[in-house]
Amino acid sequence: MLIRIGIENGFQGRSQAWALDYPGAFAYGLDSGEAVMNLPQALIHYQHWVNRHAGFERVQLGDFDLRLADTWEVYTLNKDFDPDPQGVPINAWFHDDWRPLNTDEVSFGLDLLGYSRQDLLAIVQGLPAEKLDQTYSEERWSIRGILAHVATAEWWYLDRFGQGGPRADLPKDPYERLEFTRARLCTLLSGLVGVEQVLGKEGEFWSPRKLLRRVLWHEMDHIQHITKLL
Repeated sequence: MLIRIGIENGFQGRSQAWALDYPGAFAYGLDSGEAVMNLPQALIHYQHWVNRHAGFERVQLGDFDLRLADTWEVYTLNKDFDPDPQGVPINAWFHDDWRPLNTDEVSFGLDLLGYSRQDLLAIVQGLPAEKLDQTYSEERWSIRGILAHVATAEWWYLDRFGQGGPRADLPKDPYERLEFTRARLCTLLSGLVGVEQVLGKEGEFWSPRKLLRRVLWHEMDHIQHITKLL
């Protein structure tokens, strides 16, 4: 099985290997070589994860061959779109992100979003308020804060496509916000089959394929984040 890889260097001081045909499959490393070395284990975990949720062998990777398809060096821009070390990071735009999503990819992506949301809610289910609100010296958020961040990030992704609405309209409760933004996101994705639209927002390119790749990564990354705090 050929696994095409996109490498993103320099985001949050590390490298990330993306399995371009398997949204939600990724690995980190201190550099690109380490990220690629860590990807096979991540792919095996991904296969088990998908198949466990699906109840059948939906992903069958077999013996796989990793092939580097693209590399992106993260850079930062200020509000005037000039390079600035203190600016906003511009994340990967791979050549593969130009490809429109087909019906099967959107259906699979929506299922994956369902799987990841099940996992997110399962790990926080039953946690007492004091645990949800516990702060950590080296962490930006409490667990409740992470939940709110995941939901707000999905509003931000929607906003890349002009579908976010006023941020002030987001529910205050993190659980309600998660449900609110996810419902809108799934509605948006469902309508993106075959859409060749590519948008620019705040110096960064966005497409339906990149949207799916980033949304799945973000929730799954924070599932790992919360798990480490428990």
